[in-house]
Amino acid sequence: AKPREDAVMDRGHGKVHASPSVRAFARNVEVDLAQVNGTGRKGRILREDVMKALKSSTPAAASGGAVSGGAGIPPIPAVDFSKFGPVENVEMSRIKKISGPALHRSWLNIPHVTHNEDADITELDKYRKELDTAAKAEGYRVTLLSFIVKASVSALKKHWEFNSSIHPDGDKLIKKDFYNIGFAADTPNGLMVPVIKDADRKGIVEISKALGDLSAAARDGKLKSADMQGATFTISSLGGIGGTSFTPLVNAPEVAILGLTRSAMKPVWDGEAFQPRNMLPMSLSYDHRAVDGALAARFAAHLKYLLGDARRLML
Repeated sequence: AKPREDAVMDRGHGKVHASPSVRAFARNVEVDLAQVNGTGRKGRILREDVMKALKSSTPAAASGGAVSGGAGIPPIPAVDFSKFGPVENVEMSRIKKISGPALHRSWLNIPHVTHNEDADITELDKYRKELDTAAKAEGYRVTLLSFIVKASVSALKKHWEFNSSIHPDGDKLIKKDFYNIGFAADTPNGLMVPVIKDADRKGIVEISKALGDLSAAARDGKLKSADMQGATFTISSLGGIGGTSFTPLVNAPEVAILGLTRSAMKPVWDGEAFQPRNMLPMSLSYDHRAVDGALAARFAAHLKYLLGDARRLML
């Protein structure tokens, strides 16, 4: 007899019950449903059960043992490096121990794609410097990131899919009508991601002050857990260090992250001659299950449009 749609034959051990979306998810992450304990009604296997099984099958990421690629993927072989020269085991920071398994899980579960785009910020940066000069006298700074946050909110409103999360059943998106922007902060203890809550209700001055306050708290180790929760979209900026592009990892349950590298003066053809323009490289990584390439290109194009003229951010 043909098995019901919500049942999966268990290689000689009867049936395991799970919805088609959960079965598909389990196949994608290579988890054997026969080895999963269902916590749903009548032992039905839920997506959360598969996630728990996936996490338990990759103990290396959480415990620092042999690094495994995931369920069904052979672990990286252990190597005795002392055979080749002096070595030292250095303890990972607490932040890396916590973030490592989450990043590993995101990489295993999310089909990442990165869209690269350059934005002309020549005029915007001139305006920013004027604002920053006045802001210094009041005890805060206006950085380019303030404008990126503002522009990102506009792009998220225009293309709501980037502000969503994939529903646990895997066949719908959770549309969020709030805009909390996370930003990666480099601290002595490692990378932290504070969150600017209700960024859509803040202007450039308020965003700038929030960035300064949260960054200082992160550096001083005074961030509260609530300060790092609830992000709907994240920005990771390496502009202060360098680079021309990179692939930032989406931090699930978010579906996108914007990476920024150092802006540089480049010759840009204006139709008649090459002009020196300050160009900002942007790298937009997204979950291809929630966002397709065309939508990503439109999102990046909207950011580029807004950053091309600061007045557009006020509309």
